Amino acid sequence: MITPGMSITVSRLPTYCFFIASLIPSALLAHHSFYAEFDANYPVKVTGTITRVEWENPHVWYYLDVKGADGKVTSWGFSANAPGQMMRNGITKEMFKPGIMLTVEGFRAKDGSNNANSQKVTLPDQKTVITGTQGESTSQR
Repeated sequence: MITPGMSITVSRLPTYCFFIASLIPSALLAHHSFYAEFDANYPVKVTGTITRVEWENPHVWYYLDVKGADGKVTSWGFSANAPGQMMRNGITKEMFKPGIMLTVEGFRAKDGSNNANSQKVTLPDQKTVITGTQGESTSQR
């Protein structure tokens, strides 16, 4: 029962929740699952020369020119972990500079394009680094 002089306080929780939700970046909301974009049943392994690197969130992307047995050069794009994850694993930008030759193992895009999820990279000094955490590791196949 409400008596004169009493006030009713409306909870501000819904307002705060709405405000916090509006601060979430749209890129975070658009983040995708490995299985939505890549095919864990279609492993790829290519060797090529880095032509371009996009070292930025949400994923590092790097591109290789891969020479086929027929001599034809094909461009491949690889999605790796976020820059912070890569750096915590000891992987630096300097390891992925244009002109460097790499061997990359990963999983091809479901759309059949020359894009793939990068899982394991062999550097010119034969050191192997893990660049992905999604799907089954190609080294376990």
